Amino acid sequence: MATVTLRGNPVDVAGTMPARGSKAPGFSLTNGELKDVGLDDFAGKRKVLNIVPSLDTPTCAVSTRKFNTEAGSLPDTVVLVVSADLPFAAKRFCSVEGLENVVPLSTFRSAGFAKDWGVALSSGPMTGLTARAVVVLDKDDTVLHAQLVPEIAEEPDYEAAKAALN
Repeated sequence: MATVTLRGNPVDVAGTMPARGSKAPGFSLTNGELKDVGLDDFAGKRKVLNIVPSLDTPTCAVSTRKFNTEAGSLPDTVVLVVSADLPFAAKRFCSVEGLENVVPLSTFRSAGFAKDWGVALSSGPMTGLTARAVVVLDKDDTVLHAQLVPEIAEEPDYEAAKAALN
């Protein structure tokens, strides 16, 4: 079990993040059309998973906007924004914000995702949501980079994620 902070207060995180060089765990997440998708739906592409608690928070919104901007310049790469938001709410957020280079996915039908990916907040006021994390996968779903952001209210290391793709 890992620990991160929320505004300086310790929060437990259940599960173990996939390690660099390991094969990413599979998943089934729900897209804006209420269809369940998995890694196979993005086969042949490199994947950046921007895992956030909720798009309805300032830091999550900022990281999604930044990854949207960066995604356009990343060849053969898809940015998946994973949150507990309902699929239509996440889709609406991206539509209102004009974010066309990210794919919003919801954990609302996927109870095991957060623990399988080592991002399940298991204590504190946000229990049940995910911690903030970024995982970068190659075309074969091997982990190139994984960051569990130590302070939930802070942004991830965008440069490290981008560098993993070079």
